[in-house]
Amino acid sequence: MRGTGKADVFVMLAHPVGHAKSPGVFNEIFEQKGLDSLMVPMSCKPEDFDTFWAGLTAAENVRGVIISVPYKAAVYRKCAAAHDRAARVQSANSVRRQADGTWYGDNFDGVGFIDGLKAGGHQIAGRRILQVGAGGAGASLAYCLAEAGAQEIRLADIDADRAENLAALVRKTFPQCRIDVGAADPSGMDMAVNATPSGLKAGDPLPMDVGRLTPEMTVVDIIMEPAETALLRAAKEIGCRIQPGRPMMDFQVRGMSEFFDIERRSRGNG
Repeated sequence: MRGTGKADVFVMLAHPVGHAKSPGVFNEIFEQKGLDSLMVPMSCKPEDFDTFWAGLTAAENVRGVIISVPYKAAVYRKCAAAHDRAARVQSANSVRRQADGTWYGDNFDGVGFIDGLKAGGHQIAGRRILQVGAGGAGASLAYCLAEAGAQEIRLADIDADRAENLAALVRKTFPQCRIDVGAADPSGMDMAVNATPSGLKAGDPLPMDVGRLTPEMTVVDIIMEPAETALLRAAKEIGCRIQPGRPMMDFQVRGMSEFFDIERRSRGNG
């Protein structure tokens, strides 16, 4: 039976939260596995975040929280400790309550992205990659692409300073990867990645110059809905291999499930 007084309660936090897929995905998993757990979508205005988080922390039966825009950095700052993946980007998309009531953070954006690419048969090591978007998810992706052995990353972002800052940080951590800031031009690249929200809505501009794509390239979009964005349609017409956003989400869910220990196999870590 689900939803008893002993249930593990999880929260999905975003503003707005209506687009979030995690509550539906996790509640279906809980149902299939017969777990006494539930995930609740919640939202608050940015100016009310501190008050909201204090209340969430006071709610002792909230086991963990999944975080989306615009709260990943703010929640990270509320954590007493965090995995290196979260610490290096100062951003958390998942936190769990520790035994002493404090929060431990992690970030599965890059993990889900890399695992999804590998499952799709896409090689990363030794590849030259254009990444458009150096924001929240983009920061995690850049680190993980470098960690996975990318030879070169060209970062493009509408905020050039943000891209330059990210490039410098990734370069310092993974000096073997050449990483520079440039235009959203896939020329000379093996792979092109959209890590921006451009494509979520009909009529959004294409995030990169698709006229520069060639059939031997792989084009990846982290947007999950629509499943086939305008970028992926254009790339497919050119003959490129494509990778949609859903695998990234699927592998994030796998990692988060283990992080939260949803099956209660080991609760010694909080």
